[in-house]
Amino acid sequence: MEFLDLGTLFFLVAAVIIFFQLRNVLGRRTGNERPPRNQFDKKADAETSDSLANDNVVALPGRRRKTDGEEIYAAIDKMARPDTATNKGLRAIKDSDESFDPKIFLDGAKMAYEMIVMAFADGDRRTLKNLLSREVFEGFDTAISEREERSEKVQSSFVGINKADIAGAEMKNGEAHITVRVISEIISATLDKAGEVIDGDPETVAEVKDVWTFARDTKARDPNWKLVATEAED
Repeated sequence: MEFLDLGTLFFLVAAVIIFFQLRNVLGRRTGNERPPRNQFDKKADAETSDSLANDNVVALPGRRRKTDGEEIYAAIDKMARPDTATNKGLRAIKDSDESFDPKIFLDGAKMAYEMIVMAFADGDRRTLKNLLSREVFEGFDTAISEREERSEKVQSSFVGINKADIAGAEMKNGEAHITVRVISEIISATLDKAGEVIDGDPETVAEVKDVWTFARDTKARDPNWKLVATEAED
């Protein structure tokens, strides 16, 4: 009997302790609590409205808070000085394609530059067709065909890129256009059908300066940029 009394007392004390803990955590209802508020009620007081505006705003795709502007364009401002035409063009591209990153683009442009230079030297039309616009490809294809007709061969070795930067950017008829200035080092020589050098030097590294423009439709599913214009810089 003593065992049962002690057990009963133990559970009673435990129940009292749990009750007080729950009351401290959850509080007590007094009958004066505010009724649940409808978050869509336009008559909500100013304090609650401000709280909801600050804490429950969901950014929709394609829309940004004004206060986030500097963060959104931070990578662009590092690449091109603010308030310049290039900076404004890059920002316009970013507005059209939120995934656009100028650094990633420039890294890709340098890779494309090397691939195009070597594909042209090798007469690799398949590679060129994937990287060039139709108009530029036609020009490269014509030059390769003329070289083949003369039985000429190009020996080329790509040494590397010394410098590459974005020289211009703009949105044009729904297309993003970015101009890149590239300074590279290449060993190149053109040989005639007898194997004699008729242009360049197979043992000398030459510095080459090019200004290339790449473009892509920002609304298209294809993420790849294509070369749309080339220009040699003295």
